[in-house]
Amino acid sequence: MKRRSFAVALGLTVAMVGMTACSSSGSSSASGDSGTIHVLVYGDASNKVEKQLVETFNKTSKVKAVLDTIPGADYQAKLNTIINTPQAPDVFFNWGGGSIQPYVKSDLLLPLDDMIAADPGLKSNFLPSVFNTAVIDGKSYGIPMRGTQPVLLFDNKKVLAAAGLSVPKTWDDLLGAVQVLKAKGITPFALGGGDQWPTLMWYEYVFDRVAGPELFRKALAGDKSAWESADAKKALGMLKQLVDAGAFGSNFDSVKFTDGGSPALLAKGKAAFELMGSWEYATQQDASPDFAKSDLGYSNFPGIAGGKGDPADVVGNTNNFYSVLKKTKHPDAAAAFLKLMYSDEFVKAQLAIGNLPTTTNTEQFLGTAANPDYSKYQYNLVKAAPSFQLSWDQAYPPAANTPIHTAVQQFFNGKLDVDGFIKAMQALPAS
Repeated sequence: MKRRSFAVALGLTVAMVGMTACSSSGSSSASGDSGTIHVLVYGDASNKVEKQLVETFNKTSKVKAVLDTIPGADYQAKLNTIINTPQAPDVFFNWGGGSIQPYVKSDLLLPLDDMIAADPGLKSNFLPSVFNTAVIDGKSYGIPMRGTQPVLLFDNKKVLAAAGLSVPKTWDDLLGAVQVLKAKGITPFALGGGDQWPTLMWYEYVFDRVAGPELFRKALAGDKSAWESADAKKALGMLKQLVDAGAFGSNFDSVKFTDGGSPALLAKGKAAFELMGSWEYATQQDASPDFAKSDLGYSNFPGIAGGKGDPADVVGNTNNFYSVLKKTKHPDAAAAFLKLMYSDEFVKAQLAIGNLPTTTNTEQFLGTAANPDYSKYQYNLVKAAPSFQLSWDQAYPPAANTPIHTAVQQFFNGKLDVDGFIKAMQALPAS
């Protein structure tokens, strides 16, 4: 799996749910079935809620929804295979941004502006910074579903206490913690470098803190000079400083998040921190419940003195989205299904499994979450963030994923220097 999306949508643990009705020829309503809409989602533990919402929809709708799932590791590849065939779904899960841009360019998706005009709640009931992730060329192509996934700095409270450390609030604090922890034989930061995308999170935050969000916006818009700016070179120098200081140990490229390796280092006290998406909590809750309950800490990424980025900025995945195929024969039924994504039932069900919806009514239900304090922290963090930068490998089209991941990994392991990394990023396919 070459896309970061393998774990980006990981709500709890990956359940290898088989692809169902999507695999039978001619079963999609887009191919002529007059009585159903097919809803295709990433197969994992969050499917529990999606099944519940489909059941709720089918109680009152004449057009019935059928839930189809593709196991997480295969999702994007199989979606690409069927998206323009008779087996295409009517409604499908995605990450917004670059993940759907090729489909928009190929005129496969239905702009949702008419649906929103008929039901303004399809837009007004979501936090604007999140909703806008699926707006392309001024048109809306996605309705938020599941929950927001900011990247947080997780820590092992016991390890920090034993080392006399507190959560770093500045870059200097972070560098100081590296030296203290190394002297005690503890890896400062667990890193699943073997997956590549966890390493990318470090670039996203350091670039934001040094240059602010505008540098990446320029690069994404096609301004290749952004990558060779003084701010970009400064950010790369700081990342190299961290690697050279031994912040990630020496074998981070042989460790993975997706097989539980890096979370285990944190839970067992072999590492003090892990920079990871908000699903880290659910991952630890599943694999190391006692640690998750008592000793798992979390904070935002530290600020960088003199940097242009606001220390309150966040990076990560703003949300997952449902998009609608233009050739669906039941756009009204699809619209009715999408309305459930801001219902009280949806919000409470997502919170119960550890996801954090970005609806305007989420706040009133935070007390019902799997971990209310954690959910409130995330919600307030996202709500207050001046910028929520979409992960680079989701902001760019899918064709850019492998080049981004390769460059990110090779700079960290010394196979690319600053100029090599810059050239690799300047060579990315245009968004």
